[in-house]
Amino acid sequence: MISLLYGRIRNLRIDRAIIDVGGVGLSVTITPHTSSKLSVGNDAQFFTALVVREDSLTLFGFLDEESRSLFELVQTVSGIGPKVAMSILAVLTPEDLASAVAQENASTIERVPGIGHKGAQRLILELKGKMSEISPSSSMVGEHAPWREQLTSALMGLGFSAKEADGAIGSVVSQLRADEKDPAAMGISDLLKVVLQGGRK
Repeated sequence: MISLLYGRIRNLRIDRAIIDVGGVGLSVTITPHTSSKLSVGNDAQFFTALVVREDSLTLFGFLDEESRSLFELVQTVSGIGPKVAMSILAVLTPEDLASAVAQENASTIERVPGIGHKGAQRLILELKGKMSEISPSSSMVGEHAPWREQLTSALMGLGFSAKEADGAIGSVVSQLRADEKDPAAMGISDLLKVVLQGGRK
């Protein structure tokens, strides 16, 4: 099972990247949002999921572990395969989906191409109570901690959209937790600095 890749991007399209890993070019399927964050010639790290079919091996790549976990989780819902799972990730962040499931907001999920009203209801029914498997953070179940709301407001004041702010904070939270740091124990100014530096402190 290939679960992590690190290499140089040799070719980039809206839905695919060719990654040079030790002289071998691997084709990785990605979302348009992921593609927009990458550049040819730069190094990148992907959390990956390998989908095996009788006639193909397809590698799906994600910039954070929560997105990969969500990709795998939504496929446990009947009728959802890798293609629809990627469509979900192209439209909704893990937090967007967690909030929609927690609040039983089918209309948010219906924004995803290929998922109608019945599909959204089925997804809510089958994922209810499972979103915490992706992340134990309160933000993953639709409740935003005070520090997160303050940080979101600060970023929006600097010109970030709400979605951009959520994405940036989510990436930093994942990195801090990987470093065994609690974002709730940090000051807003410190968190803002980390986000603006791209997660490096």
